[in-house]
Amino acid sequence: MDIDSLAEKIASGDRRSLSRAITLVESGRADHRAQAVALLEALAGRGRQALRIGLSGTPGVGKSTFIEAFGMMLVGSGLRVAVLAVDPSSARSGGSILGDKTRMEQLSRAPEAYIRPSPAQSQLGGVARRSREAVALCEAAGFDVVLVETVGVGQSETMVAEMTDLFLLLLAPAGGDELQGVKRGIMEMADMILVNKADGDLKAAATRTCADYSGALRLLRKRAQDPEGFPKAMTVSAYEGDGLEAAWGEMQALADWRREAGHFDARRAEQARYWFREDVRQGLLARLSGPGVAEEMARLADAVAAGEVTATAAAEEMLTRLR
Repeated sequence: MDIDSLAEKIASGDRRSLSRAITLVESGRADHRAQAVALLEALAGRGRQALRIGLSGTPGVGKSTFIEAFGMMLVGSGLRVAVLAVDPSSARSGGSILGDKTRMEQLSRAPEAYIRPSPAQSQLGGVARRSREAVALCEAAGFDVVLVETVGVGQSETMVAEMTDLFLLLLAPAGGDELQGVKRGIMEMADMILVNKADGDLKAAATRTCADYSGALRLLRKRAQDPEGFPKAMTVSAYEGDGLEAAWGEMQALADWRREAGHFDARRAEQARYWFREDVRQGLLARLSGPGVAEEMARLADAVAAGEVTATAAAEEMLTRLR
């Protein structure tokens, strides 16, 4: 594979080359990994910067419907939008359906939009292991906004906040009260809470839920990267399109304030440090499946299962041999 040629095609906005590149960075083969690193290095100095937006929420809250309506609104305003949708993988077979793109029928046909579903595989945190690198590729391809949709997650799944500039949490009407809102974890990571499905019979419930979470957000500790009034809760209706422009306006205002205050670039620098440490950690874990090491792990695991040695002692023995 000609890495320099692939990099130039991506920089020119070629969608097929972008898809090939994302497949390359998601591959687990050693030769593909070396090529992926070279490609990312070749694209690193382009100086392009998209607004990276992470979107999380419980299953069935309407993430895909929101992204299609929100994406079509952005496309209609002249922006190029990339969507990276992470689908859950089976704990039994390891397979994924990758069906989010089929829900975004209109957006998938828009020439200014690009949708890429990826499997979560065994990665925890609601995103795929190489989602961060896929975001960088979309940014290099000239997209103005990159949306990262996580799998349906719980309160501790916050890794998407470590690869995006803004983190949106989508909630359903009657999804909780103020006590739920002040619980630590995903709530305190969110920059904005959007209560979806604020239409029809659910509109009144959505308004109450929004009020509950607005009160809860005022009880959380104020963060240095937030201007007055943030984080905030708003109601939206992805089905009817209500509230989307107002939400986008608030996102732009927050991003602009962070740029002017210096928090935007500082946050990206801190994220780079986080992913450096994470890549080192993952690399060390990968060595456990290397030749010789895997056999020793299996031998010690059998000894633990047979009651010949405790798990703690076996783990200490394994770590000693790896030093």
